[in-house]
Amino acid sequence: MRLVTWNINSLRLRLPLLKQLVTKTKPDILCLQETKVPDSLFPHADLRALGFEYQFYRGMKGYNGVALLSRYPLSPLPLSYPPLPSCCAPEECRHHAATVTSPFGPIELHTFYVPAGGDIPDSHTNPKFAHKLTFVEAVTQWFQQRAHTSPLTSMILTGDLNIAPLEHDVWSHKQLLNVVSHTPPETERLNCWLNTGFVDTMRHFVPPSEKLYTWWSYRNKDWKKSNRGRRLDHIWVTPDLVKNLSSLNVLTPARDWSPPSDHVPVVLDFA
Repeated sequence: MRLVTWNINSLRLRLPLLKQLVTKTKPDILCLQETKVPDSLFPHADLRALGFEYQFYRGMKGYNGVALLSRYPLSPLPLSYPPLPSCCAPEECRHHAATVTSPFGPIELHTFYVPAGGDIPDSHTNPKFAHKLTFVEAVTQWFQQRAHTSPLTSMILTGDLNIAPLEHDVWSHKQLLNVVSHTPPETERLNCWLNTGFVDTMRHFVPPSEKLYTWWSYRNKDWKKSNRGRRLDHIWVTPDLVKNLSSLNVLTPARDWSPPSDHVPVVLDFA
């Protein structure tokens, strides 16, 4: 099974790039963030033509939006699960979840678009940063609850989590310690979320001592030359799925596709 996660930064604008991605990687599951398309205009037919019969999505005009696209059947999460926090409400369009009938059993699949948090890393003066911290805390509490209610459930969590947690997840740990996405309040909270029962698959394949990025700012005219990247996109799995992990590929060349997203797709293979 092949899974791809990508902050596409407008699904309709970059639909030709998505077709290019599908042709190149042939994924079984696509997790998209920042789709920026209201549900009434979601391109069902185009995505079905690409082989994704099963489509779960939530979107709005110009902002946010997430989608789960699959060649395998998708079904809603059981109603018996704890209610999701308000930050994951459908109208926020920052989260979607489903159970996917995979070749090796049912897997609970989540995709998130965590708030970016604005420019000032101060929760007292910047409501956007406060909202980001509250969002991560709330979903962490939910996954802690889930660990108690059904600890044996296989799960995959994907998305643009908008936090680069490790020293080598950013181009300069020292210079970015006070820059939103790499500040201690964010990284500490993200690690608490990870520790609710997940394994960071990207660092399973790439040692924490090596630089690893998935995002390069539009502000860098020559992103390759400056290479001031950050790892904002993540794929986590529950420990029972680690034995099925086969390979990982960050599609860095996609940053040059036109018109580019500032994020690149991450491809994860399961054996």
